[in-house]
Amino acid sequence: MSVQTIKKSGMVLPDLKDKVALITGAGSGIGRAAAMMLAQQGMKVCLADLKDDRREQTKQDIIAAGGQAITVDVDVSNPNRVAQAFEQTVKTWERLDVVFANAGINGVLAPIEDMKPEDWDHTLFVNLKGTFLCVKHAIPYMKEGGGSIVITSSINGSRSFSGFGMTAYSTSKAGQVAFTKMAALELARYKIRVNAICPGSIKTNIGENTLPTSELEKIKIPVNYPQGSQPLDHAPGVPEQVADLVAFLASNASSHITGTELFIDGAESLL
Repeated sequence: MSVQTIKKSGMVLPDLKDKVALITGAGSGIGRAAAMMLAQQGMKVCLADLKDDRREQTKQDIIAAGGQAITVDVDVSNPNRVAQAFEQTVKTWERLDVVFANAGINGVLAPIEDMKPEDWDHTLFVNLKGTFLCVKHAIPYMKEGGGSIVITSSINGSRSFSGFGMTAYSTSKAGQVAFTKMAALELARYKIRVNAICPGSIKTNIGENTLPTSELEKIKIPVNYPQGSQPLDHAPGVPEQVADLVAFLASNASSHITGTELFIDGAESLL
């Protein structure tokens, strides 16, 4: 995504200038778009991702546009590495204002009958434990000044359940919504807001960690959608549209919003 593309959004959120964000899964897709957007708004951004080349490219793009960014190698399901990412961020910029817990996987897609317990465990381990760890390690740095935590969930955990074979994924995404609400209430005393975004189909590279099995054919049910399956645009969304929502939730414009899941799917989940 180019700087020119970012600026076309027209968003101006001056209260974000010089604040600090940590973004997981920041090397590509929604994470990268959010990192570029927040940096364009004047935020300093820690890019946490497992993919060296992608997170480094995002960093270079932010710096080339006049922003500030650092990178950390993070597996969000590893407590020590997540803790180190937060420590490095605060050590570098002496504050933390926004956390975008975005990293996750689709995992193995299989019928419940054929799902291997270890595949089920892996999807929930990465998606749910990763979310928990990001929120847990953000709290000590946000308790005094407050802040905004945004969690990437999905319509597949709250409104749409026709993703055949995605039982583990959908369960993890539903769990993220429940966790968001629990965390929002618990952390309200510290002025820490916690919200979940629920994208529909977005053009990203999450397919790289999606592993369908041949057994899926036996549980598929024919479902007929209108052209394009997204009534609003007749096409999947793009990461930049989700980045706009993340920027809104990071800013004071959403100061009275917490414990809420926000759907961004072009009405896809209403079909």
